[in-house]
Amino acid sequence: MATERALTIFDVYDRFVKGRKVPEEEWDYSIIPTNATELKKKYKLNFGKNIIPEDKATMNNLFNAGLEMLVSTGFYNTDLKRVLTVTESEVMEGIKRTPKQLIIGEGRDAVRLCPRKGNGPVKPIIQGGPMGAPVSEDIFIQVMQSFAQEASVDTLVNGVMSTIEGHPATTNTPYEIRATMAEIRAVREACIRTGRPGMGI
Repeated sequence: MATERALTIFDVYDRFVKGRKVPEEEWDYSIIPTNATELKKKYKLNFGKNIIPEDKATMNNLFNAGLEMLVSTGFYNTDLKRVLTVTESEVMEGIKRTPKQLIIGEGRDAVRLCPRKGNGPVKPIIQGGPMGAPVSEDIFIQVMQSFAQEASVDTLVNGVMSTIEGHPATTNTPYEIRATMAEIRAVREACIRTGRPGMGI
């Protein structure tokens, strides 16, 4: 059987440009919930109080439902208002090509991200931080430092500066770019202060 060619970023863009045009409201409030509900019924997915399935039958049904959802529904591009579709073989080839592990961070602060199965012995990576929540610029470094100094935290997910030099960090303005650059410098400074300069962010 011939190996499926991996999609390039240009393939993806071309498919989006030629894709079906769909209003964002229809995608969010009709297509996604309708398809998800139908597949939930088809694959008899009912987790009850156990939101993380442990039996193989439910895990397989969940995977197959997700695969069918992706192939039948596709990806939505909010800028182009168009849908990209993929085939099942393209999805499976993408899964096959997925790296089996990732190294996050550098030097002695690097951590290895590997697949985990059930209650296996592989320790999960712990990410700490404000997770994209707005943080005042005057305490940004200190907030990030408070997470970085915790020994149980392996990598950081930074917050977002609500202002930069007193100006609102408004989307699609030069202040957004300046705030982003300041965030990166501040997070790295927080890592250095805690003696973990290579910590992944």
